[in-house]
Amino acid sequence: MSMYCKSLAFVSRKTFRQKLPLMKIGLPFSQAVTNDTIFALSSGFGKCGVAVVRVTGPRVPTISLNIAGFKHVPEPRKVFLRTFKDPESRGDLDRGIFVYFKQPHSFTGEDCCELQVHGGSAVVAAVLNALSRVPGCRPAEPGEFTRRAFYAGKLDLTEVEGLADLINAETEAQRKQALLQMGGSLNDQYTSWRASLLLNLAHLEAFIDFSEEENIEDNVLNDVITSLKNLKCSVERHLSDGGKGERVRSGVRTVIIGAPNVGKSSLLNVLTNDQTAIVSSSPGTTRDVVKTVLDIKGYPVTLCDTAGLRVGSSDTIEIEGMSRARTLAHSADLILVVVNSVDFANWFESSNDINQNNFVTIYLDAYLNSLGLSDIIDYKELLFNSRVTNVSKRCLIVFNKADLLNSNNAIRDVCERHRNFISISCKTEYGFSNLIDCLEENLKHLCGSSSRENPLLSRERHRYHLMACCNSISRFLEISKEELDSQIDIGAEHIRNSATELGKITGNISAEDVLDVVFKQFCIGK
Repeated sequence: MSMYCKSLAFVSRKTFRQKLPLMKIGLPFSQAVTNDTIFALSSGFGKCGVAVVRVTGPRVPTISLNIAGFKHVPEPRKVFLRTFKDPESRGDLDRGIFVYFKQPHSFTGEDCCELQVHGGSAVVAAVLNALSRVPGCRPAEPGEFTRRAFYAGKLDLTEVEGLADLINAETEAQRKQALLQMGGSLNDQYTSWRASLLLNLAHLEAFIDFSEEENIEDNVLNDVITSLKNLKCSVERHLSDGGKGERVRSGVRTVIIGAPNVGKSSLLNVLTNDQTAIVSSSPGTTRDVVKTVLDIKGYPVTLCDTAGLRVGSSDTIEIEGMSRARTLAHSADLILVVVNSVDFANWFESSNDINQNNFVTIYLDAYLNSLGLSDIIDYKELLFNSRVTNVSKRCLIVFNKADLLNSNNAIRDVCERHRNFISISCKTEYGFSNLIDCLEENLKHLCGSSSRENPLLSRERHRYHLMACCNSISRFLEISKEELDSQIDIGAEHIRNSATELGKITGNISAEDVLDVVFKQFCIGK
């Protein structure tokens, strides 16, 4: 081994040991979590056929003897039908299934067991009460099982967040993304980047310690610069996803907007298949925002009905409602602009001299101006360029009240030529299958598709630390090659900081305040 390779190996070990203190992963539990044995109902509260009580900690073997009635600790990972008994009175609690998981081959890395009993509230209460009377046992806190799994190195922090998202997933897109994240897709990505940063840091440390001995190859710094440029590009590509993963996790913010009495509330009611909003022929019925959560073709959607927008109202409540509507439109991911088909048809019939190629834009420009939305909705590129995919806001024009038209040749022609124009009737539900298909297409663009090879960001916390990582790499690259020899210590510190930021995402760097926030998302028993 050359002097450089030996020094690099030495510096790599020194860098990991001294410069980047790791989180207490894999340390004895006495240093990370308490030695208490904890238990909880993990199958959820309420009457059910089977309830699962989970236990983890050093007292699990005692529980197998005192409550499950074994003469010896049972064989791990085998299912036993047992009569559970009170540890003090020896009275029967219930007859059910007992499974033992021996450390470290368990979810938490500790000795674990599960008691599967009948799901009646009295049975569950009796079993939990019996466990609480075993010395050293106590009820678990929210997220405590997962926290122990994290400290045992069973899960990294992104996988813990993926598990929380999987538990809370309500749509197919959320389930798929959470499952990938829980399976380590983000962890693999960030760990790979962090390993690359640490390797480059080791090269810099070797250059600092041994360059005077002239045992360092001449191209070491050039290789480091090239590697860091490539890494920075990879992180920036990951960041430029347009917030797709975060939309999947929290829901696509979708706003129904338009003039009074165009059928916005009726549209909301049909989409929700419920009388979610009050419908009336009187203008200004909807004053505040009516919000509901939907699953549209597997995508999570937060759908908002808003006050009708018009000019000249003196009603302070209506004015406030319109202000809120415009604010929502400004921050929305997807906007449904509802147009009265009758008004459009009448305008079209009275404007025969207008060029057929631009009559739609003329009408929409006037309509959006009358709603005060022209500065918020730039519909032309989104509507007429079907290839636009990398946008943060999308827009659909919905022509409602098609049932009131004798003929709608102009509207039909527009809808056939432009994908994001839809003709519907909320009264007869005409056109709603086309509307749902169009919504699905736009939601697919807004949410993307996470994969093992290209996972999507799912949290603002990740984005913050990735941007900080990029900034530190940029500060290193801003140092010119001529200045780098004299500022190599400063450059190394920038790379060390960038590696630290990635470590904060996965939990390899201590950040107890972050951990508290993450684990509090869980219910008791997980």
